[in-house]
Amino acid sequence: MKTTVTIPDDLFAQAERLAAEWRVSRSQLYATALAQFLARHEPGSVTMLVNSALEGLTDENRLFVEEAARQTLRRSDLP
Repeated sequence: MKTTVTIPDDLFAQAERLAAEWRVSRSQLYATALAQFLARHEPGSVTMLVNSALEGLTDENRLFVEEAARQTLRRSDLP
């Protein structure tokens, strides 16, 4: 499906750079981003369940989990 959206110039420029870096089309980048956004906000999604679990952690434990997640994402195969 084709659609038209309006986004700020700086956001567009960032998306262009990322699409070039990942060597994907702009359409593929936007579709991937939207799919990930929707998955994160779907009731019952893994992200929402994890976020709910994290709410019960102490600040110290939360910092540990957040840093572990950052390190895992850095090592992931995602472009």
